[in-house]
Formats: sequence, structure tokens, C-alpha cells
Amino acid sequence: MTSSEIRQSFLDFFKSKQHKIVPSAPMVIKDDPTLMFTNAGMNQFKDIFLGENEISAKRIADTQKCLRVSGKHNDLEEVGHDTYHHTMFEMLGNWSFGDYFKKEAIEWAWEYLTDVLKINKANLYATVFEGSKDDGTDADEEAKSYWKKFIPEDQIIYGNKKDNFWEMGASGPCGPCSEIHIDLREDTEKAKIPGRDLVNKDHPLVIEIWNLVFIQYNRKSNGNLENLPAKHIDTGMGFERLCMVVQGKKSNYDTDIFQVLIKEIEQVSGKLYGKDKDTDIAMRVVADHLRAVAFSITDGQLPSNTGAGYVIRRILRRAVRYGYSFLDIKEPFIYKLVDALTENMSSAFPKLITQKQIINDVIREEEISFLRTLETGIKMLDGIIAETKQHGYKVVNGKDVFTLFDSYGFPYGLTQLILQEHDLIISKKNFDEAMAEQKNRSKADATSDKGDWITVLEDDIEEFIGYDHLETELKITRYRKIKEKNKDLYHLVFNYTPFYAESGGQVGDIGYIEANGKRTEIIDTQKDLGVIVHFSESLPDDVGAVFKAVVNRTKRDLTTANHSATHLMHKALRDVLGNHAEQKGSLVDEKRLRFDFSHFKKMSNEEIEKVERLVNAKIRANIPLEEKRAVPMPEAKKMGATALFGEKYGDVVRVIKFGDSIELCGGNHVSATGKIGFFKIISESAVASGIRRIEAITSVEAENYIFAELRAFKEIKVLIKSSKNIKETIEKILNENKENKSLLEKFEKEKTKHLKQELKNSIKEINGINVIIEKIDNSAAGQLKDLAFQLKGEIENLLFAAGTANNGKANLVVMISDNLIKEKNLNAGQIIREISKEIKGGGGGPAHFASAGGPDTSGIERALKKVFDFIKK
Repeated sequence: MTSSEIRQSFLDFFKSKQHKIVPSAPMVIKDDPTLMFTNAGMNQFKDIFLGENEISAKRIADTQKCLRVSGKHNDLEEVGHDTYHHTMFEMLGNWSFGDYFKKEAIEWAWEYLTDVLKINKANLYATVFEGSKDDGTDADEEAKSYWKKFIPEDQIIYGNKKDNFWEMGASGPCGPCSEIHIDLREDTEKAKIPGRDLVNKDHPLVIEIWNLVFIQYNRKSNGNLENLPAKHIDTGMGFERLCMVVQGKKSNYDTDIFQVLIKEIEQVSGKLYGKDKDTDIAMRVVADHLRAVAFSITDGQLPSNTGAGYVIRRILRRAVRYGYSFLDIKEPFIYKLVDALTENMSSAFPKLITQKQIINDVIREEEISFLRTLETGIKMLDGIIAETKQHGYKVVNGKDVFTLFDSYGFPYGLTQLILQEHDLIISKKNFDEAMAEQKNRSKADATSDKGDWITVLEDDIEEFIGYDHLETELKITRYRKIKEKNKDLYHLVFNYTPFYAESGGQVGDIGYIEANGKRTEIIDTQKDLGVIVHFSESLPDDVGAVFKAVVNRTKRDLTTANHSATHLMHKALRDVLGNHAEQKGSLVDEKRLRFDFSHFKKMSNEEIEKVERLVNAKIRANIPLEEKRAVPMPEAKKMGATALFGEKYGDVVRVIKFGDSIELCGGNHVSATGKIGFFKIISESAVASGIRRIEAITSVEAENYIFAELRAFKEIKVLIKSSKNIKETIEKILNENKENKSLLEKFEKEKTKHLKQELKNSIKEINGINVIIEKIDNSAAGQLKDLAFQLKGEIENLLFAAGTANNGKANLVVMISDNLIKEKNLNAGQIIREISKEIKGGGGGPAHFASAGGPDTSGIERALKKVFDFIKK
């Protein structure tokens, strides 16, 4: 079976068991503060397990794109070195939300593996939880009893809490799990050691393929377990491993998932897979990392220097580095593999096709940039090597290596390889200490301790009423105390709320709640796993009171104007530039709107003006908002609604329409476009290859901008004393300035010529040295340097020292003929370091020329006098 057939067989099987087949959620997570990336199939259902969202279907199955590179699940450094670790991988999964439990989960897993895929039953092992004294839980004899129907008891193994008890985090839903392992060794190896003895022992051919999690407990923050009111099933099976098993391979990278890419890498590199260990590792790294980067870009995350974008950049740079070091590829090449990836996986993930050009361009630009970084890093490393050898050391300071890694992105592994060529090693201890210091700083910045939720009022779901109301009476249903960056804050949840939680690029509302004459400020509103959470610096005295809630109307209205303008601008961009101008990200607050979109060159001034005119025409037309809530997704698509890049949508959506602008959107909007006031683009720039960014303003900010520009214009008119053709007048002034500048340059050259002659006439011969030491009035430091080099070219055996005062600063230069450096043991750098003390400054330079600057102009004569001391020596 091909990988595509295997994937489809899984989905078809569970569809036959009345499961709803749902698409993969984006790999990049936007509304979960605890995660940057989806790292398990259950992430998109986390809010259901926590009881924060309604269950749309009791049985669900899918294949989910996952990424494990940071935090608890960090596989990055293992990737490529073994045959089964990956950054991006697919997780096949089936879920039950309060429906079936252990019996069906075990029976169906067995049926799929042995009846559908025809996997040899004798090679399969099942693990069950042995229980935990600490938690007061017994062994999972129920799961064992179901397994005994299918396999002998010696193929059932008890596992400890580490291997067979699954937890979402330090607190939250959890439960025992039952893993299915397979022994892929040859019969001769099986005869020596039974497979059961190698389960969970990190043997590369005795591996876990499916984990069945029985979620039946909730762990409190104090560590205690309590039974959940409804029990759930969460299973996850690594797709790549499953393909290896079904296709009879010994490595995930030997399956058709990766071989398509590896064959392309062979073509690009001219090297063969399977001939050399280092080459094989590099090819596996590149094939794996391409998938991770391509799917991240497809889901809306571009490489950057912060957060999730930094992780993606790290992955891509690791791939470039392996290609550079082990495949001997010194030019961009990974982008050339995108076609093969798209062809292989677009049937399951069709977005790869629509985003292919963006993926291609972004990767290529990142490769070009990092290859430049590698060149810079190698030059810096050359300096470190030279200095280390100069002192006779064999160990390079790890802190220097960390600076290369942290500040310049130069990989530790590549530094290590280059140093080995020079018989040098890195002080790993120093490097680790520097890394630990940085991590501790980052942890301190990001630390967030959360207490347990304290329930005030039983409630099911917190409804958002802020589309229609900015004030209401409400109650607190629960709260918790948190500590962020060493600051105490409170999370408040209401029975319903008018406060909009940050999402879809729009920032969260602020405002206050009030009861018994006391206000509690709401300083931010965010979503946490689908729950609208209100941030406050204090807790109300009476949390059980009825509160009046008031949203800050000024901020909301200004933000709303910017959000609606974003929709109008998106449509205008597509009209002016073409349909390829798709949204790739946005930020909307009360001051501005920021909009990233796909386009392959800088917009011209004419194009920017066209977009502005189109948007402002729609603002003047005062087009009323047409809002449709709870529209089925297929119907919204028929309406022509534009789905936004990287967003996750449910079965029903909200449609926002202003004339011919139609988008899926959950944000706040003006009732008619006239309320936007005025729209003005203030900048257009590149974010990445093929991605442009516009920043624009509306309403009050746009008005302030226009008034400021007009004020500046009026001031210019006063300065140039012209009220007619301002452009012509300024051009005339610029031309006159250019002519005057040219005349001034000629004058300065003539002045320098005369000065040079005067200096030549002042030469004194001392100990066989032609000495010129002079204070020169009102010359720039650059002029002194130019003069020094001219004199050096015209006078033999020269020592030239000069000083000048310019704009309240003292400048000194020393120039020495090359032959005098050896013959008279003179060094301009040494001289300048000594004499610059007189001007309370410093400087330096090589033996033939050095310069210095300082604040004390009164010390110039003393400094120049000191030069004679060096000549007499």
C-alpha cells in the first residue's frame, strides 16, 4: 500500500464506525497560551476535554499535522541521526467524547491493524498501566481483560506511570493508556531476545505504533486526581511509523513519504543515499525539515526572530547547515524540493498547491540570508581561531562560540566541525553555562504560574454578546490567580461577556466591571482554549455580586474602524494587484492596522494611491454592514466569502459583507463604512520573500496624520518664502545647493593643496626622519586622514602627526612610512594610544596609520608635543 492509501484506509475504517472525519487543524496554534505548535492529535480537542466547548460530534477521526521541536517534546537534535524521529509528523487519531470507552477502542484498534492492514498478530504487544501508589490508582485490569481476547497474556505488558499514564500537563484531564508495540526484527533476532523484553527500551525495531488513552481523571493543581463526569478516548498513531510497518521497511525514511524527497536531494547534490553515514543523516535532516517548514508556512507561520517564527527559522537553518557541511551544497537548494513535496502530499493537504509559490519564495530567501550568515560567521570564527592559537591554547572559550550561535545564528555543530580541522575543541562547560543563563532569562520573562479555577457559579458556556452590547449586567462564574513576570494578576470568567477576546488579528477589549460602588479594571481580554478570560490586577471584594460591565467604547470604536478598513483594503489590493494578494497575517488595534499579504514586488506609489482611493470611495459611499451569523461553511463558500490565512473555522461561521467585500470574520465592525472616516496607508515594506506588509490608519489617527502633514507643508512654505509652485521652488533650492556644494568641494580641494604645500615646507629632519607635526585649524577628521595618505605617497621616511578641533571635539592622526616601522621601531597605533590621553580620548590603528578622538581640545598641542618623545627614542 502507498502512504496515501494507508492514510485513506484509516479514515475510511473509522468512518464505517460512525466517526465524523474532520480536517487537520493548523499546525501553528493561535489561541492556546501554553503551546506554539500542535504537538499531538488531541490539541484541537483540548477545550472539549476541559469542558470549555460544546461537543459537535461524539465520535471523530482525522490525520493531524504535528510539530515537535520545543518544550517537553523536543525531538529536533535527534532528527536525522536515527530512523524514526521527526519534527513534523502526521498523527492518525480517533476520539470519543463521552461515548465509547476502553472496550471499543481496543477492539477497533486490533481490527484495523490485523484485519485491514493484515499486520502479523504475533509481532504485536500491548502495554497496560500497572497502577500508582502515589496517586492511589490500581492496575488497569479492565484494559488487560479486553486485550486477552486477542493476544496471549505474555504479549501483554504492565507499564509504569512514565510510559502508561498520559497527562495533558501539570494539571487537567488525564488517564491510563494502552500502547500497541510491534517487533520488526528478523526471526533470528527474535529467537535470541523475546520482543516483550525490548518494549519501551528504545530499540529502533521494537517500537510503539499506537497509543490508546483512556481519559477518566482530572488532576488538580495540588496533584490529586478526581474522576471526570464523562470518560473520553484519545488515540494517536504515528503515520510515518505505520507506513514503515505496512511497507515492510526498517526506517521511516525508506517509505514513499520520504523517498520521493530523498531522490530529489540525490539529484541536487550528486550524492547517493545509503553510501555514507554523514550524507545519509544530512539527507534525512533536509527531507524532514522541508516538510516542517513548508507546512508551517502553509498554516500562516513565516520564519522570523521571535516565537514560533524563530523555531521555524531554526529548523530551516539546521537543514541548510547540514546541506552546507555534509552535502557540499553552498547555494540555495531546499526550495527546489517544494515541487516534489507538493506532488506527494497535496492530495491529503490541498493547501500546499495554493501556497506553493509562497513556500518556494520564502524558503529561497531564507536560504540566501543564512548562507550569508554562514560566510560572516566563518570570518568571525577565523578571528577566534587565530587568537586562540596565538596564545597557544587548544580550547576555544565556549562563551565566544555561544555569541556566534546566539547573536549571529552560527550553528554550534558547524563551529565544532571547523575547530576540529584546526585541532581545537570547544569549552562545552562555558557554552552550556552561557546557554543556561539565556534560558533562565527567557524563563523569567515567560514564567506564568496558574492556580486552580475557583468556581463561584455553575455555568455551561460563556456567551459573547459584544456584537450587540457594550454594557450589561453579569456575574463571575469562576476565577483564578496567576503570576506572570513576577506580577500577580487574576483571570475572570463571566456567565456572558461584552468584552471581545483577542483573535483574528483584533486586540482584546478593555474596560471595567463595577459592583457596590467599586470598580475593577479589565486590562485585557484573551482566549484560553476557547474560554474568554478577562485580565485584572485585582479581585473584586464580593465575587458573587451582580456586576455592571462596561467596555471602553473609545478603544472599541477606533479598533472597529481599523478592522472594517482592513476588509476594504484586502478587497482593494486584490482589485489592484490581482487575486494572488491574499492575507497572510494582520494586527488591528485602536491606533492602526497592519496587514501582511502575498505579492512579489514593492508596490508602486501609483498602486498604493489606487488602493487608498478605492477604500476611501467605499467609505464615502457609507455601505451598510451585512452580517450573517451561524452560516454553514459550504453556504459561506457559495457566497464567495474569503477565508483568512492560517485560521481554524468550525462548521458554522460568521460572514461580514461590505458591498463586494465578503469575508469570514469573528471580529467587530462598523455598522456602515462611513464611520471609518478616512483611510491612509503610511508604509509598505517587505516582511519576507513574496510577503509585503502595509501599515495604515483611519479615523482620528488619519485626521491627526493629515493635519500634521499640512502643518509641515505650511511651515515649508514659510521657510522657502513661496506660496505658489512649491515643488518648483524646492527643486530650484536643491539645484542651487548642489551647485554650491560642488563649489565648496573645489574650494576645499584647493585649500588642501595649499595646506599640503605649507606642510611640506615645514618638514624637519630628526634622526633621519622627515617629521611634520602641526595643529591644523578647522579640518574634519576625514580631511586629516586624506591629507596624511597624500603626504605619505609623496614624502619618503615620513612621520606625520596632526591635530584639529572641530565642533568642540579634538581629533588626532599619526602616519608613518612603512620602512620606518622596522628601521626605527615606530608604531602609529602605540603613539596614538599614548598621546590621546592628553585630549581625554582614545583611539588606535595599525602600525602605519592611527587616529583618535576626544572631548578636550585644549590638549591638542600637548598631545602633538609628546610625539617628539617617540622620535628621540
